[in-house]
Amino acid sequence: MPSSRKFLFAAAFLCSLFLLHSLAQPADACTRAVYLGADGTVITARSMDWKVDVATNLWIFPRGMHRSGEAGPRSIHWTSKYGSVIATGYDVSTTDGMNEKGLVANVLWLVESKYPTPGTTSKPMLAISAWAQYVLDNFATVEEAVQQLHSEPFIVITANVPGEERLATLHLSISDASGDSAIFEYVNGHLVVHHDRKYQIMTNSPTFDQQLALEQYWRQIGGTVFLPGTNRASDRFARASFYINAIPKDEAPDVLVASVFSVIRNVSVPFGINTPDEPNISSTRWRTVSDQKRKIYFFESALTPNTFWVTLNDIDFSPLTGKVMKLDLGTNQSNTFSGNALKNFTAAQPFHFLGLPTR
Repeated sequence: MPSSRKFLFAAAFLCSLFLLHSLAQPADACTRAVYLGADGTVITARSMDWKVDVATNLWIFPRGMHRSGEAGPRSIHWTSKYGSVIATGYDVSTTDGMNEKGLVANVLWLVESKYPTPGTTSKPMLAISAWAQYVLDNFATVEEAVQQLHSEPFIVITANVPGEERLATLHLSISDASGDSAIFEYVNGHLVVHHDRKYQIMTNSPTFDQQLALEQYWRQIGGTVFLPGTNRASDRFARASFYINAIPKDEAPDVLVASVFSVIRNVSVPFGINTPDEPNISSTRWRTVSDQKRKIYFFESALTPNTFWVTLNDIDFSPLTGKVMKLDLGTNQSNTFSGNALKNFTAAQPFHFLGLPTR
C-alpha cells in the first residue's frame, strides 16, 4: 500500500476512534484561538455556541469597582484594578472580554469539570459567573494571573445554568498582549493550570491535556493532507490549530483581523442546526475578536450583517469619571451596529453576578 494511502487510512481509523469518544460527550461547542503575528501582533478570537439565546450584551466596566464573589459569607472581595469591555451570559456572568492592558479572558464549556466541595476547605469562594471578571479586574498579564491563581487563594463554586437543571461546567482561557496563554480547569476537584505561549487553542471536551495529545497527532499528518471536518470539539481544535498558524503573519492590521475572523468562522456551527439525536450540539450565536496590540474588541452576531467594534483606548476607565456602560444587543443579539459602537453604549447599573442560591 503506498505511503500516502497508509497515511489516509490511519487518519480515517483514528478519526473513528475520536468520534466514538466524542459521542459520549455533550457538545456545547465553543472555540478559542490565539493568533501570534509579526511586530507584536496578538489577536484572540472565540465563538459562543449555545442551543438557546444566551442573552448576551456588551458592558464597559471602569476601574475601582467593588466586587463580591457572590458565594455567601465566605465570598472573596476585591476592587478592580483595570477597566474592561466584556460580553455577558444572561447578564449574570462574564463569558468573554478584554481589559485595558490587553488581557483577554474566555470561558468555555467543559463537561468534565468538577469543582471543589466548599465543606472540604476554609478558603474564600468565588462564583463561577465572576471567574473571568476576577481575572480581568486584577491582572495585566498571564504570568501575574498564573502566579496568583496557581496557589488557589480561593475556590470556584458553580450553580445551575439559568433556566436549566444542570450545573455550569466551564474552563477558563486567558491570553495577554505579549502572546502568553494559560488554561485553567477543575478536574476531580483540583485546579489544573496549563501555561505556555504555544497553548493557542481551546475548545471543549476532553480535558486540555487530552486535546494536546490529539493535536499532536494532527500536526504530524499536516493540515494540507487531511483535517477533520465535524463540529465536534476535537475536530474544531485540530482545524483551529492548523489555520491560526497558516494565515499570513505580516499583513496590515485590518487584514489580520479579517484573517482571524475567517478562522473562527471556519470552526463555527451553522445557525439553526438541529441534530435530533444530539440535542446539545449548538449553533454559533456570536463571535469576538480581540486585537490585543491595538486594544480593539470586535463583535459579530450570527444574525446581523455587520461586524462592529469598541476601541478601548477611547474609553474613560477612570474610577472617578468613568461610568458603567451597556450596549443592548437585543434578543438573539439581533440589534444591528456598525463601525466603532462606543457611541451606542448607555450608562447603566451594573448587573448582579449569579451566585449561590439564597435559602
